[in-house]
Amino acid sequence: MSVPSCRAAREPVDVRPIGTIDYLEAWELQRSYVNARADGAGPDTMLLLEHPSVYTAGKRTEPEDRPQDGTPVIDVDRGGKITWHGPGQLVGYPIIKLGDPIDVVHYVRRLEEALIKVCDQFGVHTGRVEGRSGVWVPADDRGPERKIAAIGIRVQRGVTMHGFELNCNADLTAFDKIVPCGIRDAGVTSLSFELERNVTVAEALPLARDAVLAALDGELPVSEDRWLPRPQAPAAPGVTFALS
Repeated sequence: MSVPSCRAAREPVDVRPIGTIDYLEAWELQRSYVNARADGAGPDTMLLLEHPSVYTAGKRTEPEDRPQDGTPVIDVDRGGKITWHGPGQLVGYPIIKLGDPIDVVHYVRRLEEALIKVCDQFGVHTGRVEGRSGVWVPADDRGPERKIAAIGIRVQRGVTMHGFELNCNADLTAFDKIVPCGIRDAGVTSLSFELERNVTVAEALPLARDAVLAALDGELPVSEDRWLPRPQAPAAPGVTFALS
């Protein structure tokens, strides 16, 4: 049985790969697309891009999560806590009018499913962690449980903004200055680290594009067998969405 789309529209999503763009410029661009979509004056859109190095803090960021050396942080209106964006990281902003009844948690699960599929296509085994969003590599002899893709969204007037990031060949030392997503008992990783070869954003982008579109339209159903086994629930669950 086919899974219904989570989108209100049936027309194709307008996918726009826009290269590297300043975070604040992209945020303003998102807002213009969100307003147009909410007003019925524009289509569902997905921006795929990279940012110059920047820290962004969601609504649940605690002071102790932030850099302690005065590094600038941009406070944003998405859910979740603090994270880093920068070169070597594929960022996706789906600007989608959700169908009724709006189920934001299931929307996040669809994005996770898409990114799990991308990792599968590269040969990296990943899954979900109960109580936390994003996509995770299980603990092994190379390190503790570690996040390879993060999700943080906002839903405004029924339209999604912000979205996901997938670490391709990013410099992961940028995460050392913060407590990524407010989580202290896990690590951060990338496709390049896990595969021990250079995986570029250009290589990952078409796979992520196709998987996200398939997940949103229900062609890639959310699986229930990709939860990583854990002895107990995590101490710092990640809430990654905000509603307005």
